[in-house]
Amino acid sequence: MRIIKLQSGIVILITAALVICLGFGSASATDANAMIKPGQYRIGPGDVLEIAVWKNPDLTRVVTVLPDGNISFPLIDQITAADKTLEQLSTELRSRLDPFVPDVDLSIIIAQVNSQVVYVIGKVRNPGRIAMNTPLNVMQALATAGGLSTYANGKDIRIFRTINASETFFPFDYNQAAKGTNPDQNILLRRGDVIVVP
Repeated sequence: MRIIKLQSGIVILITAALVICLGFGSASATDANAMIKPGQYRIGPGDVLEIAVWKNPDLTRVVTVLPDGNISFPLIDQITAADKTLEQLSTELRSRLDPFVPDVDLSIIIAQVNSQVVYVIGKVRNPGRIAMNTPLNVMQALATAGGLSTYANGKDIRIFRTINASETFFPFDYNQAAKGTNPDQNILLRRGDVIVVP
């Protein structure tokens, strides 16, 4: 147990139990890759959508998904777009617009993908946020971050991911990956993943 005393006199106890209380748990590389569903892109905050209603230019809009996951649209005020597929959002928009525009014919495209980002922190040469314009695995993300710094512990890297409001992590050994052993750990990253290099 380690005790850190702050200037205000508050004492914080940091224990292994805290990690358990926060809901962190290890997951396998197989679990990580099994969660990826090709062709089922889910909209995220920051994405720009172009919504077109046929023969109704007043209802054709380019909208940005707000940080709370919502978009604004005429006649229906706000609607949640985040974490929905294009098909799901299109279905809900049609349902909400139907009282005003019966049998509405609309289409939605993603004009800009801005929500696909991961974060690399710790002992790398260029820590920070990385945009995922294409599928990205752990080794590629670390390379984009400039590689490990001199005193990094490559054997104990962790990839943290939020799944259904619960935090989990995937262990990653850089030395094994560099040698081509245990390739399954080099998982494909998902939006919001955080790679921590101690």
